[in-house]
Amino acid sequence: MFRLFYNIKQAVLQLIRNKGMAVASIFAISAMMLILGLFFVISVNINLFTEIIKQDYDTVEVYLEEATTAAKTKSIIESIKHMNGVSSVEFRNKDQALKVLKRRWGESGYLLDSLGENPLPNSILVKVENLNAANRVNVAANKIDGVESTKYYKETVDKLTKVTNFLSISAIIIMLFLIIVSVVVVSNTIKLTVFARAKEISIMKYVGATNWFVRGPFFVEGIIIGLIASGMSAGLTYVLYDRIVDAIGMKVMTILSSPLVPATYLASNLIIIFASMGVGIGAVGSIISMRKFLDK
Repeated sequence: MFRLFYNIKQAVLQLIRNKGMAVASIFAISAMMLILGLFFVISVNINLFTEIIKQDYDTVEVYLEEATTAAKTKSIIESIKHMNGVSSVEFRNKDQALKVLKRRWGESGYLLDSLGENPLPNSILVKVENLNAANRVNVAANKIDGVESTKYYKETVDKLTKVTNFLSISAIIIMLFLIIVSVVVVSNTIKLTVFARAKEISIMKYVGATNWFVRGPFFVEGIIIGLIASGMSAGLTYVLYDRIVDAIGMKVMTILSSPLVPATYLASNLIIIFASMGVGIGAVGSIISMRKFLDK
């Protein structure tokens, strides 16, 4: 316990002595973590939107030919019901389809009244268990006599999945780059303290102090810098995101039919992630800054 208090005391004294560089390091790391935080909230919301899209597009719409009779329609429905991966089947006549289309068009729905004759076909809505089942049902339904065509949003989901994967990979690459830069910043900050205490450290080594005894205060110093920076960046990210949610949250829900992830939910995750990163960056930076000196 005495050793811990000694390390903390020395780390605080070192930060005060070299406060200019310490403050610069804290702000630099905070800025880098803020960028990471924004990437994080964007990625989380895109993942949420993609999952919602996948849930909404778990339907294959089977369009029937105009000449398909009621008996034939019933036969087609029974055939589709027994396909592997089908969870439910619903018949939608052309009048119901027109009402749905008007509802989707919202205020512009009145334009459909000028069509005269309803051009939409009767259709069967097939709910499937997953996207793989949707692909199977789509292929099989197209081969049934009396079916004109089918429609489901595989291409849309595939594109969204590609975008999500691209953003995830990009975020990881940027995160690694910013972490490396942050480690270098912490390392250089602590090096200044090491150089200022070079004689003192040499005497400690001469009288038999272990490397970890010498390294302790600098190790704690790096962790303190990382924790302060992570707290600042987590707070800034939360405030910015909370303002964005308040400003455009309802608009996003209206346009995309998808909510934004609540700021309070992200806050707890950001604190854990940033604190872990801050401790890691500070610890690694301090170890790197001391390695060459202690190896002499």
